[in-house]
Amino acid sequence: MAAKAPKRAIALGGGGPAAGLHLGVLRRLTEKMHFDVWALSCIGAWVGIVYNQCDDGKEIVQTREFFHDHVFRDDVSYERFPINNVFAPDWSANVSALTAFLGNPATYRDLFLPPRNIAESFQQTLSFMTNPRDWTEGDFNQWTLNNVMAVNPLTRFLTSMMYLSNVTGLSRIYYPGSNFLDAINFDKLKTKRDTSIFHNAWNLTKQKLELFYNRPVKGRHYGEISAASLCACSALPFIEEPVTIGKDIYCEGALVDTVNFKNLLEDHFDLDEIWISRIVDATQIHAPQNLDNALSNLCQLFAATVGEDDIKLFYYHVKDGISVNGEHKKWAGTIVEVHVDPYVNFEWSQRNLKQGEERGYLAADRAYKKYEKETGGEKNTTGHVRIINQREKTQANERRMRQ
Repeated sequence: MAAKAPKRAIALGGGGPAAGLHLGVLRRLTEKMHFDVWALSCIGAWVGIVYNQCDDGKEIVQTREFFHDHVFRDDVSYERFPINNVFAPDWSANVSALTAFLGNPATYRDLFLPPRNIAESFQQTLSFMTNPRDWTEGDFNQWTLNNVMAVNPLTRFLTSMMYLSNVTGLSRIYYPGSNFLDAINFDKLKTKRDTSIFHNAWNLTKQKLELFYNRPVKGRHYGEISAASLCACSALPFIEEPVTIGKDIYCEGALVDTVNFKNLLEDHFDLDEIWISRIVDATQIHAPQNLDNALSNLCQLFAATVGEDDIKLFYYHVKDGISVNGEHKKWAGTIVEVHVDPYVNFEWSQRNLKQGEERGYLAADRAYKKYEKETGGEKNTTGHVRIINQREKTQANERRMRQ
């Protein structure tokens, strides 16, 4: 009689435009195995949830089509409009915020500074002008900021309108009933009774991380995966508006817990294997060439370093044992981490989606071959955690590619 297949989980982390890497990882790994548990965050949640609501046998093709057609912009358009297809401006909220700002008497308070401040700026300007040979570029720019812009009533008004009105993000993704969200069949997730799928989001109202599942978990009170929860889990502050679910306000949880390790083992201690597709690595972050690059770096660098630290902590704690319902237990399964080569960009272009998928496929292929060589595909019976990590090989690739 054939041995029972190991019970496996896959953890898909955040990484925004690097979604193609997840797709490539899934394309390779699902050729060889089935995943019983899906632990998701940010773009990993979008990939994992879209994948699990596709038609049987067509998961990769339909997931690729969803991101290609709905999310990533065609290459020609992207060249001069580097924004994806779903980060839409929230016109009604912005108009409401502007109206409230203009109608608030406090808006006009302190636009004109007291005479003492004006005199001080005038004095600084005279002192500055008397020694033009001593100017540096930094001196000039700071003088402009502090003694021209900061004291000008019109500039003060426009700056406060930009930063202090009730605009809470550059874009909005949660539009109930939109064609984009209606393309995802959330009800299909509930029919997968043998597969646990969950993602996280940070509850800003209650200041805690919360999980959303596709089905009830005994003894737990988790939310239900929905269009709102999925949008909430990727609502990165400053990039996207937070999402209100019930009476609470949510934003992205990936920067708190990248791949939900604590709950993963607490709720599924009987797992035999955990496969990790983190996709974002600090070595992928390069010096920005423009504001688009800089904005990507702002969130990707945090995601990379937090994710790396999360995994290190997980390795440390899982070796020592974890608390499961108040009981200290030692988990003795296998952890496989997929490492992607560092030359990955963060463009929302269809070209990048395709390239990412190929890189992800190759990375997963390397990880699977190492896993097969070290385990033969058999369950871990050593009584200790077994970690299969390609870090050394990936770092060697990095050095070779940079030479």
